[in-house]
Amino acid sequence: MLDLRRLQLLREFSVRGTIVATANALGYTPSAVSQQLATLERETGVALLDRSPRGAELTDAGRLLVTQAEEILALVEATESVLAEQADIALGVVTVTAFPTAAVAFAPRLAPPLRRHEGMQLILRQTLLATGTQKVRSREVDIAIIDDWTGQDPGRGPDSGLRHVHLLRDPMVLAVPEDHRLADPDVPLVLDRLLGESWIVAPAGERSRYGTDSLFSEVGGLPAATWEFEGLGTILSLVSNGIGIAAVPALAMVGAPAGLVYRRLPSPPVRHLYAVLRPASLRRPSVRVTLEALRQAARDVEGEIDPLPSGEGLPY
Repeated sequence: MLDLRRLQLLREFSVRGTIVATANALGYTPSAVSQQLATLERETGVALLDRSPRGAELTDAGRLLVTQAEEILALVEATESVLAEQADIALGVVTVTAFPTAAVAFAPRLAPPLRRHEGMQLILRQTLLATGTQKVRSREVDIAIIDDWTGQDPGRGPDSGLRHVHLLRDPMVLAVPEDHRLADPDVPLVLDRLLGESWIVAPAGERSRYGTDSLFSEVGGLPAATWEFEGLGTILSLVSNGIGIAAVPALAMVGAPAGLVYRRLPSPPVRHLYAVLRPASLRRPSVRVTLEALRQAARDVEGEIDPLPSGEGLPY
Protein backbone atom coordinates (compact mmCIF):
# COMPACT_ATOMS: atom_id res chain seq x y z
CA MET A 1 0.00 0.00 0.00
CA LEU A 2 1.31 3.44 -0.91
CA ASP A 3 2.17 5.70 2.00
CA LEU A 4 0.50 9.12 1.78
CA ARG A 5 3.42 10.89 3.42
CA ARG A 6 5.81 9.50 0.83
CA LEU A 7 3.46 10.53 -1.96
CA GLN A 8 3.51 14.03 -0.47
CA LEU A 9 7.32 13.97 -0.47
CA LEU A 10 7.39 12.95 -4.12
CA ARG A 11 4.94 15.67 -5.04
CA GLU A 12 7.00 18.22 -3.14
CA PHE A 13 10.15 17.06 -4.93
CA SER A 14 8.40 17.64 -8.26
CA VAL A 15 7.80 21.24 -7.19
CA ARG A 16 11.14 21.98 -5.51
CA GLY A 17 13.37 20.14 -7.98
CA THR A 18 16.04 18.94 -5.53
CA ILE A 19 16.29 16.69 -2.49
CA VAL A 20 17.80 19.52 -0.43
CA ALA A 21 15.04 22.01 -1.30
CA THR A 22 12.39 19.39 -0.55
CA ALA A 23 13.98 18.67 2.82
CA ASN A 24 14.20 22.37 3.70
CA ALA A 25 10.57 22.96 2.73
CA LEU A 26 9.22 20.12 4.85
CA GLY A 27 11.63 20.25 7.78
CA TYR A 28 13.44 16.98 7.10
CA THR A 29 17.08 16.16 6.51
CA PRO A 30 18.10 15.46 2.90
CA SER A 31 19.07 11.90 3.84
CA ALA A 32 15.62 11.29 5.35
CA VAL A 33 13.93 12.52 2.17
CA SER A 34 16.19 10.39 0.02
CA GLN A 35 15.48 7.31 2.13
CA GLN A 36 11.72 7.85 2.05
CA LEU A 37 11.72 8.27 -1.72
CA ALA A 38 13.82 5.12 -2.07
CA THR A 39 11.26 3.28 0.06
CA LEU A 40 8.48 4.59 -2.20
CA GLU A 41 10.36 3.20 -5.20
CA ARG A 42 10.46 -0.22 -3.53
CA GLU A 43 6.75 0.00 -2.79
CA THR A 44 5.90 0.81 -6.41
CA GLY A 45 8.49 -1.49 -7.94
CA VAL A 46 9.68 1.15 -10.44
CA ALA A 47 12.37 3.82 -10.54
CA LEU A 48 10.83 7.19 -9.72
CA LEU A 49 14.02 9.27 -9.71
CA ASP A 50 16.91 9.34 -12.14
CA ARG A 51 19.88 9.98 -9.86
CA SER A 52 23.24 11.33 -11.00
CA PRO A 53 26.22 13.10 -9.38
CA ARG A 54 24.59 16.40 -10.36
CA GLY A 55 21.33 15.63 -8.59
CA ALA A 56 18.09 13.82 -9.34
CA GLU A 57 15.09 14.27 -11.58
CA LEU A 58 11.80 12.48 -12.04
CA THR A 59 11.54 9.55 -14.42
CA ASP A 60 8.49 9.11 -16.63
CA ALA A 61 7.07 6.78 -13.98
CA GLY A 62 7.81 9.39 -11.33
CA ARG A 63 5.95 12.10 -13.24
CA LEU A 64 3.01 9.74 -13.72
CA LEU A 65 2.88 8.97 -10.01
CA VAL A 66 3.05 12.69 -9.16
CA THR A 67 -0.07 13.25 -11.29
CA GLN A 68 -1.82 10.39 -9.52
CA ALA A 69 -0.59 11.63 -6.14
CA GLU A 70 -2.27 14.99 -6.75
CA GLU A 71 -5.58 13.23 -7.27
CA ILE A 72 -5.08 10.84 -4.34
CA LEU A 73 -4.15 13.59 -1.87
CA ALA A 74 -7.05 15.77 -3.03
CA LEU A 75 -9.46 12.85 -2.64
CA VAL A 76 -8.15 12.09 0.85
CA GLU A 77 -8.58 15.70 1.90
CA ALA A 78 -12.08 15.83 0.42
CA THR A 79 -13.04 12.64 2.28
CA GLU A 80 -11.66 13.98 5.57
CA SER A 81 -13.51 17.25 5.00
CA VAL A 82 -16.82 15.46 4.35
CA LEU A 83 -16.44 13.42 7.52
CA ALA A 84 -15.57 16.52 9.53
CA GLU A 85 -18.54 18.32 8.01
CA GLN A 86 -20.83 15.53 9.17
CA ALA A 87 -19.61 15.98 12.73
CA ASP A 88 -20.11 19.77 12.40
CA ILE A 89 -17.63 20.36 15.22
CA ALA A 90 -14.42 22.36 14.88
CA LEU A 91 -11.79 19.71 15.57
CA GLY A 92 -8.14 19.15 14.76
CA VAL A 93 -5.23 21.33 13.76
CA VAL A 94 -5.52 24.31 11.41
CA THR A 95 -2.23 25.71 10.14
CA VAL A 96 -2.04 29.31 8.94
CA THR A 97 0.97 31.04 7.44
CA ALA A 98 1.42 34.79 7.11
CA PHE A 99 4.14 37.33 6.36
CA PRO A 100 5.51 38.97 9.55
CA THR A 101 3.46 42.18 9.73
CA ALA A 102 0.24 40.27 9.06
CA ALA A 103 1.15 37.67 11.69
CA VAL A 104 1.75 40.41 14.29
CA ALA A 105 -1.53 42.16 13.44
CA PHE A 106 -3.76 39.09 13.22
CA ALA A 107 -2.45 36.72 15.89
CA PRO A 108 -3.84 38.55 18.97
CA ARG A 109 -7.23 38.82 17.27
CA LEU A 110 -7.40 35.17 16.18
CA ALA A 111 -6.58 33.51 19.47
CA PRO A 112 -9.59 34.58 21.62
CA PRO A 113 -12.44 33.42 19.30
CA LEU A 114 -10.69 30.19 18.33
CA ARG A 115 -9.86 29.19 21.90
CA ARG A 116 -13.58 28.71 22.45
CA HIS A 117 -13.36 25.59 20.28
CA GLU A 118 -11.73 23.19 22.70
CA GLY A 119 -11.22 20.44 20.15
CA MET A 120 -9.12 22.44 17.71
CA GLN A 121 -5.62 23.87 17.65
CA LEU A 122 -4.33 26.85 15.67
CA ILE A 123 -0.75 26.95 14.40
CA LEU A 124 0.31 30.32 12.98
CA ARG A 125 3.64 30.42 11.18
CA GLN A 126 5.53 33.34 9.73
CA THR A 127 7.10 33.16 6.30
CA LEU A 128 9.50 35.79 4.97
CA LEU A 129 9.13 34.78 1.33
CA ALA A 130 6.10 34.92 -0.94
CA THR A 131 5.53 31.17 -0.66
CA GLY A 132 2.15 31.11 1.08
CA THR A 133 0.17 30.12 -2.00
CA GLN A 134 2.59 27.30 -2.77
CA LYS A 135 2.31 26.01 0.80
CA VAL A 136 -1.47 25.90 0.49
CA ARG A 137 -1.27 24.10 -2.84
CA SER A 138 1.17 21.51 -1.46
CA ARG A 139 -1.01 21.06 1.65
CA GLU A 140 1.71 22.19 4.04
CA VAL A 141 -0.75 24.73 5.44
CA ASP A 142 -4.51 25.16 5.40
CA ILE A 143 -4.69 28.93 4.97
CA ALA A 144 -2.13 31.49 3.83
CA ILE A 145 -2.39 35.24 4.26
CA ILE A 146 -0.82 36.81 1.18
CA ASP A 147 -0.49 40.32 -0.20
CA ASP A 148 -0.92 41.61 -3.73
CA TRP A 149 0.25 44.96 -5.11
CA THR A 150 -1.16 44.58 -8.63
CA GLY A 151 -4.79 45.35 -7.85
CA GLN A 152 -5.84 42.36 -9.95
CA ASP A 153 -7.85 39.40 -8.70
CA PRO A 154 -5.23 36.74 -7.79
CA GLY A 155 -7.92 34.07 -8.04
CA ARG A 156 -7.72 34.31 -11.81
CA GLY A 157 -4.89 32.68 -13.70
CA PRO A 158 -2.45 30.09 -12.33
CA ASP A 159 -4.08 30.06 -8.88
CA SER A 160 -7.67 29.79 -10.10
CA GLY A 161 -7.99 26.36 -8.46
CA LEU A 162 -7.59 27.94 -5.01
CA ARG A 163 -10.06 30.06 -3.08
CA HIS A 164 -9.03 33.69 -2.47
CA VAL A 165 -10.94 35.61 0.19
CA HIS A 166 -10.27 39.34 0.31
CA LEU A 167 -9.39 40.52 3.81
CA LEU A 168 -8.43 44.19 3.64
CA ARG A 169 -6.80 46.99 1.69
CA ASP A 170 -3.52 48.33 3.05
CA PRO A 171 -2.32 51.75 1.80
CA MET A 172 1.20 53.10 2.20
CA VAL A 173 1.60 55.77 4.90
CA LEU A 174 4.45 58.06 5.90
CA ALA A 175 6.13 57.23 9.24
CA VAL A 176 8.20 59.98 10.90
CA PRO A 177 9.60 60.58 14.40
CA GLU A 178 7.13 62.49 16.58
CA ASP A 179 9.53 65.45 16.83
CA HIS A 180 10.09 65.65 13.05
CA ARG A 181 8.85 68.70 11.18
CA LEU A 182 6.68 66.44 9.00
CA ALA A 183 4.84 65.25 12.11
CA ASP A 184 2.99 68.57 11.99
CA PRO A 185 -0.28 67.91 10.08
CA ASP A 186 -0.21 71.47 8.73
CA VAL A 187 3.01 70.77 6.79
CA PRO A 188 1.93 69.66 3.30
CA LEU A 189 3.27 66.38 1.95
CA VAL A 190 4.57 66.92 -1.57
CA LEU A 191 6.67 63.92 -2.50
CA ASP A 192 9.14 65.61 -4.81
CA ARG A 193 9.92 68.12 -2.04
CA LEU A 194 10.85 65.30 0.32
CA LEU A 195 13.62 63.77 -1.78
CA GLY A 196 16.26 65.46 0.35
CA GLU A 197 15.09 63.64 3.48
CA SER A 198 16.95 60.62 4.84
CA TRP A 199 14.73 57.73 3.76
CA ILE A 200 14.81 54.18 5.09
CA VAL A 201 13.49 51.47 2.76
CA ALA A 202 13.31 47.70 2.54
CA PRO A 203 15.84 45.95 0.27
CA ALA A 204 14.89 45.03 -3.27
CA GLY A 205 12.96 41.77 -3.21
CA GLU A 206 11.10 42.37 0.04
CA ARG A 207 7.36 42.64 -0.45
CA SER A 208 7.01 46.16 0.97
CA ARG A 209 9.65 47.43 -1.46
CA TYR A 210 7.10 47.10 -4.28
CA GLY A 211 5.04 49.82 -2.64
CA THR A 212 8.05 52.08 -2.04
CA ASP A 213 9.26 51.73 -5.63
CA SER A 214 5.76 52.43 -6.93
CA LEU A 215 5.48 55.53 -4.73
CA PHE A 216 8.77 57.04 -5.90
CA SER A 217 8.32 56.08 -9.55
CA GLU A 218 6.26 59.25 -9.93
CA VAL A 219 9.27 61.41 -9.00
CA GLY A 220 11.99 59.56 -10.88
CA GLY A 221 12.93 56.84 -8.42
CA LEU A 222 14.27 56.49 -4.89
CA PRO A 223 16.10 59.45 -3.34
CA ALA A 224 19.89 59.37 -3.26
CA ALA A 225 20.03 59.44 0.56
CA THR A 226 18.42 56.04 1.05
CA TRP A 227 19.26 53.43 3.69
CA GLU A 228 18.16 49.81 3.28
CA PHE A 229 17.19 47.57 6.19
CA GLU A 230 15.38 44.23 6.28
CA GLY A 231 12.08 44.00 8.09
CA LEU A 232 9.43 46.65 8.66
CA GLY A 233 9.83 46.28 12.41
CA THR A 234 13.50 47.22 12.11
CA ILE A 235 12.69 50.13 9.80
CA LEU A 236 10.08 51.59 12.17
CA SER A 237 12.43 51.16 15.12
CA LEU A 238 15.05 53.19 13.27
CA VAL A 239 12.48 55.86 12.39
CA SER A 240 11.35 56.10 16.02
CA ASN A 241 14.99 56.71 16.97
CA GLY A 242 15.26 59.62 14.55
CA ILE A 243 17.47 57.90 11.97
CA GLY A 244 15.20 58.79 9.05
CA ILE A 245 11.66 58.60 7.67
CA ALA A 246 9.92 55.79 5.82
CA ALA A 247 6.91 54.94 3.68
CA VAL A 248 5.41 51.71 4.96
CA PRO A 249 2.17 49.75 4.56
CA ALA A 250 -0.35 50.94 7.16
CA LEU A 251 -0.54 47.40 8.55
CA ALA A 252 2.95 47.93 9.98
CA MET A 253 1.47 50.47 12.42
CA VAL A 254 -0.06 47.60 14.41
CA GLY A 255 2.42 46.63 17.09
CA ALA A 256 4.92 49.31 16.01
CA PRO A 257 7.18 51.04 18.56
CA ALA A 258 6.16 54.28 20.27
CA GLY A 259 7.46 57.69 19.24
CA LEU A 260 6.05 57.65 15.70
CA VAL A 261 3.58 59.78 13.79
CA TYR A 262 1.86 58.47 10.67
CA ARG A 263 0.49 60.60 7.85
CA ARG A 264 -1.50 59.80 4.80
CA LEU A 265 0.48 60.00 1.56
CA PRO A 266 -0.96 61.62 -1.56
CA SER A 267 -2.26 58.92 -3.95
CA PRO A 268 -0.56 56.12 -2.01
CA PRO A 269 0.10 52.68 -3.49
CA VAL A 270 -2.27 50.14 -1.98
CA ARG A 271 -1.80 46.43 -1.46
CA HIS A 272 -4.61 43.96 -0.83
CA LEU A 273 -4.50 41.09 1.64
CA TYR A 274 -6.14 37.76 0.88
CA ALA A 275 -6.70 34.50 2.69
CA VAL A 276 -5.86 31.62 0.33
CA LEU A 277 -7.13 28.10 0.89
CA ARG A 278 -8.14 24.95 -0.94
CA PRO A 279 -11.90 24.86 -1.71
CA ALA A 280 -12.25 21.31 -0.33
CA SER A 281 -10.89 22.37 3.05
CA LEU A 282 -13.84 24.73 3.54
CA ARG A 283 -15.96 21.70 4.35
CA ARG A 284 -13.97 21.31 7.57
CA PRO A 285 -15.71 23.22 10.37
CA SER A 286 -12.33 24.09 11.92
CA VAL A 287 -11.19 25.76 8.69
CA ARG A 288 -14.48 27.62 8.34
CA VAL A 289 -14.36 29.05 11.86
CA THR A 290 -10.72 30.03 11.33
CA LEU A 291 -11.57 31.81 8.09
CA GLU A 292 -14.45 33.66 9.79
CA ALA A 293 -12.11 34.64 12.64
CA LEU A 294 -9.63 35.95 10.06
CA ARG A 295 -12.33 38.01 8.36
CA GLN A 296 -13.44 39.52 11.65
CA ALA A 297 -9.82 40.20 12.60
CA ALA A 298 -9.33 41.91 9.23
CA ARG A 299 -12.33 44.14 9.85
CA ASP A 300 -10.90 45.13 13.23
CA VAL A 301 -7.44 45.77 11.77
CA GLU A 302 -8.79 47.76 8.83
CA GLY A 303 -10.72 49.96 11.21
CA GLU A 304 -7.49 50.64 13.08
CA ILE A 305 -5.40 51.42 9.99
CA ASP A 306 -8.14 53.22 8.05
CA PRO A 307 -6.49 55.91 5.88
CA LEU A 308 -6.34 59.33 7.45
CA PRO A 309 -8.38 62.24 6.10
CA SER A 310 -6.48 64.25 3.53
CA GLY A 311 -3.96 66.64 5.01
CA GLU A 312 -4.17 65.27 8.54
CA GLY A 313 -1.66 63.31 10.60
CA LEU A 314 -2.33 60.91 13.43
CA PRO A 315 0.04 59.94 16.21
CA TYR A 316 -0.10 56.36 17.41
